[in-house]
Amino acid sequence: MSRKERVPTDGGANPLAQNPFAALSSAGLPQGAPTFPATPAAKIAPPAKNRGRVEVRRETAGRGGKTVTSVSGFTGIGLPEKESLAKQMQRACGTGGTVKDGRIEIQGDHREKIAAILTEAGFRPVLAGG
Repeated sequence: MSRKERVPTDGGANPLAQNPFAALSSAGLPQGAPTFPATPAAKIAPPAKNRGRVEVRRETAGRGGKTVTSVSGFTGIGLPEKESLAKQMQRACGTGGTVKDGRIEIQGDHREKIAAILTEAGFRPVLAGG
């Protein structure tokens, strides 16, 4: 293409500068997002304040010198909730992890971040290990 055949981009009489949605109308469409009636606060149950004591521990034994943050001592929660907590911790710490033998193991030393997540979830974390 030579210089004379290029499409002008200055916005003048350019057919590409027109709004492609100009011919559409909003007739028959709702005016905004639908409003829902407010639910009473009594029906919404607040999260449990004290779901139990859990230990947040830093471990290196048996891992070839690699540091792992282990969370144990969960009572009254099942495997799906442990897995969702582990995913949340992995995203917050930017590392990998797993649920093994009823414990959550996160790669690296992230005890403070994990304790904050557990406190938000209603647990009472206790930092253990050096």
